[in-house]
Amino acid sequence: MDKDITMRLAQQPEADALLARSPLAALVGMLLDQQVPMEWAFSGPYTIAERLGADDLDAHAIAAYDPEAFAALLSRKPAVHRYPGSMAKRIQQLCAYLVEHYDGDAEAVWKGVGTGAEVLRRLKELPGYGEQKAQIFLAMLGKRFGVRPKGWREAAGGYGPANVYRSAADITGPESLAKVRAHKQEMKAAAKAEQKAASN
Repeated sequence: MDKDITMRLAQQPEADALLARSPLAALVGMLLDQQVPMEWAFSGPYTIAERLGADDLDAHAIAAYDPEAFAALLSRKPAVHRYPGSMAKRIQQLCAYLVEHYDGDAEAVWKGVGTGAEVLRRLKELPGYGEQKAQIFLAMLGKRFGVRPKGWREAAGGYGPANVYRSAADITGPESLAKVRAHKQEMKAAAKAEQKAASN
């Protein structure tokens, strides 16, 4: 990835630097981004690398790691996620998939791919990536990493447009983080109100 990229997702310099330089760290951070605050999720790859005694994540090494030992590694205090056991399994599944399909090279998922639709399709094939997560990651590739295949904004759906604050793809610092958080809270409140109306 481009050396000039600056990330602010973890709000922690070393963790953000790893996200900026490591395609696998970015994919793992996005995978962890559920049911925990964004900064916690995107600090996870750095914490994992540190506990593995490495300066980056390696898909081959993680896929081959003993599952119980890897779960213990993520569970150690402070835990990498609220659900470290199930997330350890997901990260290993993701890495095993990357090894099998991309020779362990996370960047190969999108590098040189001609269209946003094709990148989205490849992202959705990754273990742990549904439609929404894949669209957010595609938007992040375009907005933060300068990976802009034809039609990437359209393929990223509601996360693609410029100047929206809807997801991790739009975070450039504390101010935009607060805006994205407010948007997520609005969405949650709207979903709750919808459920309440449906059950009445």
